[in-house]
Amino acid sequence: MSFKNLMVIKAVVCLVFGILFLAAPAWLLSIFGAELNAGGEFTGREYGAALFGNLFLCWFAKNALESDARKAIILALFVYDLIGAVVSSIAVISGVLNSLGGLIIFVYLFFTLSFGYFLAKPPLDAAN
Repeated sequence: MSFKNLMVIKAVVCLVFGILFLAAPAWLLSIFGAELNAGGEFTGREYGAALFGNLFLCWFAKNALESDARKAIILALFVYDLIGAVVSSIAVISGVLNSLGGLIIFVYLFFTLSFGYFLAKPPLDAAN
């Protein structure tokens, strides 16, 4: 998969879930077995805002050439998705989320492994 395709896929996922978290966090998380009070809804909407930040980062960086800035973006997204995978795994194991929470873990792991690939991949000019 190309870097550009990965960034577009990440942007689309952030768009869909960003809208859902901003508009209806209690409904969205109820699918996964979680109940939210007013504080949880606020936090869900804050997470939706963060997803929009990731959306814009991914969309506008999708054509970034090999550079220190591109590597920093990849590292930041790798760490973000890795932490998301760990936190979501804990939520499923502890019963906060139902078994559908495994889908959330899968999405985070997909992006963690994908960005990890681009972290480990040597830059094009290093091959010469």
